[in-house]
Amino acid sequence: MSVINPFLDPERQTELYGDASRLVGRSNALMRAKTAGRPVPDTIVELVRTHHVRASHLGVVLDIGCGRGTSSAVLATLLRPQRVVGLDAAPALIGQARERTRHLPGGQVSFLQGDFHQLPLPTASCDLAVAAFCLYHSSRPETVIAEINRVLAPGGLAVLVTKSLDSYRELDQLVAAAGLDPRAERHESLYVSAHSGNLAVLAGTSLDVVSVENEEHVFTFDGHDHVAEYVATNPKYDLAPGLYGQPDALAAVLHEFVPDRPLTTRSVITFVVARPWEARS
Repeated sequence: MSVINPFLDPERQTELYGDASRLVGRSNALMRAKTAGRPVPDTIVELVRTHHVRASHLGVVLDIGCGRGTSSAVLATLLRPQRVVGLDAAPALIGQARERTRHLPGGQVSFLQGDFHQLPLPTASCDLAVAAFCLYHSSRPETVIAEINRVLAPGGLAVLVTKSLDSYRELDQLVAAAGLDPRAERHESLYVSAHSGNLAVLAGTSLDVVSVENEEHVFTFDGHDHVAEYVATNPKYDLAPGLYGQPDALAAVLHEFVPDRPLTTRSVITFVVARPWEARS
């Protein structure tokens, strides 16, 4: 039985992100299921163009929790800043990010391994800082936001993105009904540290919030085989050792105990746009 939220357990980070293939499989399964909701990196770009005073003349853009470099590539391609710096704690993900952005002009995108509680950039060095789907990996996200405030230059902008606490609850219900994890519906949300309900308040501890947008994203999985691709490496669930990381075995259990049909689930994605406190003057 899990005692510590896996997203907040330092001892589980190597398990979760030491091998990029698990995240790749889970992310690909979720994106194939998506039926409604704008692409998040594109939405971030739209928000920057709306709220940044010099969106067409950006210097350094910091992509915190860059993962496999999806957002870093979009930021570089659509905003065309002088430089995009992607930061992540997982070397395996940084390796994939470098591969994903290798087609971009040399020097436009670079990646650093580091701790987002101590951003390895100088004070007032960034025109834009993006933190998408990463703040809930910290038990003290206010510290990360204070660091974002520190690295933002005057006139800079931060875009923070997270999910709702009840994201994908229909998957919890299915996992519990199949007996894969009878407590699935009672586990703490993976996003409890920084979620749609508290992100603006967290941002306000060090930044001046100027915009909050909520958008429902809808996902329809084709059936049990598709669901199993996502659930098999989802750290929220206490799966039997022979099932974790084994989508075929997990799908077999689903087929045995629950009628196979498409499953639709949802998540509210929240975008908070903020400026450094100094911008108030």
